Amino acid sequence: MYYEKYVEVFGGGGWILFTKALGNDIEVFNDANSNISNLFYCVREHSGELIDRLRYVLNSREDFDRIKHIVSEKAEIGDIKRAAEFYQLIRYSYASSCDSFGGKPHSMWSNFPVIEQASRRLQKVVIENKDFEKLIIAHDSEASFFYCDPPYYYTESYYSNVGFSREDHERLKKVLEKITGKFLLSYNDCPEIRELYSGFNIYGYERLNNMGQRFDGGSMFGELLIANYDMNERLNANRQMLLYDMEDNLC
Repeated sequence: MYYEKYVEVFGGGGWILFTKALGNDIEVFNDANSNISNLFYCVREHSGELIDRLRYVLNSREDFDRIKHIVSEKAEIGDIKRAAEFYQLIRYSYASSCDSFGGKPHSMWSNFPVIEQASRRLQKVVIENKDFEKLIIAHDSEASFFYCDPPYYYTESYYSNVGFSREDHERLKKVLEKITGKFLLSYNDCPEIRELYSGFNIYGYERLNNMGQRFDGGSMFGELLIANYDMNERLNANRQMLLYDMEDNLC
């Protein structure tokens, strides 16, 4: 499928971006959580200073609880101290949730090569911190491709720091059905989402539930891929990207 601009609308850890091959296309990474967009900016522009701030952090519950409040505060782009503390929360929390202390051995130094590699990969990436609707409208064209991995249905309260609501699922569908570009959307498999996107191409499959492994080893849950184009040609490649191991990524 041909496109000139790749837009990752709900960027998160950038799991698709970092597995995507470099090309001549314009790449845009967006996340409404300013702590995430600030982290990616600092990785790109200030990787050395970020590493220096992370060099002697403590893997301790007391330190984790001390800095946990930052996830509810808005970050200013270029704030290296905030980026380092947020990255510390990601690495020392359970399942990168930034909420519960993981309590497992982890060498922060082992992440320094990953940060340096990510800095090089992000050099030409446009980093945005915008509402998804405004972002999609601003970057839409016949040569644009949007990858969307929004908060899953029934999990809206988990994303209270960026204010994603039940109504936003409908708002996302309304903006996507009007674009001239192409989109690929990943969601949890539930009747509400199947009904909402009934006019589009839908493919369902099961994947490992990373969050559920703590209490139910081997647990699976259903996911959907939804698109406004024929997915058959690239289906296997897209599925492999979605199953990429988050521990080998930036955050």
